[in-house]
Amino acid sequence: MRTAVIAAQAPPRAEGSRPVPSAPERAEERELVFGGFRYTCRIVRQGAPQTAPLLLLGGSSQDRYSWQGHEKWLAPLCTLITVDLPGYGSSDFLPASYDIGFLGDAVQHMLTEIGVPEVNLFGGCFGEVVGLRFAQRHPRSVRRIVFGAAANRLPELYSEAVPRLTQTLERGDIEGAAEGLVRLFMSNPEAGKVRRHAAVARLLQRQFMNQTPDDIRKAVEHNIRLVTHGCYEPLPVPRVPTLVFTGEYDTLCTPDMGREFAATMPGALFTTVKEADHLVTVERREESADLIARFCTDRSVEGLPYCNVLEEPATLSPSGPISEAY
Repeated sequence: MRTAVIAAQAPPRAEGSRPVPSAPERAEERELVFGGFRYTCRIVRQGAPQTAPLLLLGGSSQDRYSWQGHEKWLAPLCTLITVDLPGYGSSDFLPASYDIGFLGDAVQHMLTEIGVPEVNLFGGCFGEVVGLRFAQRHPRSVRRIVFGAAANRLPELYSEAVPRLTQTLERGDIEGAAEGLVRLFMSNPEAGKVRRHAAVARLLQRQFMNQTPDDIRKAVEHNIRLVTHGCYEPLPVPRVPTLVFTGEYDTLCTPDMGREFAATMPGALFTTVKEADHLVTVERREESADLIARFCTDRSVEGLPYCNVLEEPATLSPSGPISEAY
């Protein structure tokens, strides 16, 4: 295990009579092995938590450090857990023959190894795909669920782009792949006002351009994994408090797709964040952190100035019920 000390963040102001949260203690990293594959998780401890540990599963291009910008709002409330699962980040390469169920089981393996019996689960984009499978296979490990930029099927835009992006990466055209990925993840500027749109586009471009050969190999395998195995199985979903949200101008996992996804989960709430697209957690970092924090500490998420109307979609999919209580 490698342990790294981080500077304490200033806790947020108390809300009403709620006591001021304690500052986080330290961050540590654990190297683990599941199914023969090495992977690494990061834990930011909170000695006086207000809620269960929060597990943050990000998109395929994010790693265990991608959520450090959210820590000053989230770490004072509870222990935070991020992870580079096998096949992602700095962890071992994972062949595409290993499906999403394997990754969901790896999440449970991590929680068992670090001694965390139950978490509040956040999954964004690809993190939702893994998070949902984890919740379906290990429902007793989940206390609350928040999914962002989510869908229960592969977006057509993604399915159409994968062959082109894969070929571009395989022939070493990193610049071309970076431009394609930015177009895929970000909305057209004419769709509507998106906070920090140009800055985030530059950030993504730079991030993709800086990919190592190992990153590219994993990215190609990730695309093959999703196309081969799909992202969704209609298994029972734990009946726990659930919130699904996305940016109001998300053109990859559209609000209608998010609403449709929320309708498959018992009692799930759904909303869209104003002036944001698929990269809502980057474009509106403070607001998305506040939304996650409120839901995970049982505070109201209705009437927030940065969100549109809060909805409760029907808990039936077009083909009938797929969710059951545990």
